[in-house]
Amino acid sequence: MEKGWKQIFMTGQDFKAQMAKDLLEENGVEALIMNHKDSTFTTFGDIEVYVREEVEEKALDILKNLKSGEN
Repeated sequence: MEKGWKQIFMTGQDFKAQMAKDLLEENGVEALIMNHKDSTFTTFGDIEVYVREEVEEKALDILKNLKSGEN
């Protein structure tokens, strides 16, 4: 990942990563998804959501409720 980006959310489920990204973008925060899942064995690996460092606090606050539901 390029300098200046921070990982703020990690999950094993594609839809949760997309929900996090959509929620952030609806609130004016640019977000990127990095999929580290194995292409053959999709149960291995994680999907990470990144935001720019300067909006990390705002992004974490936006995702507070989504994270509390993560199992």
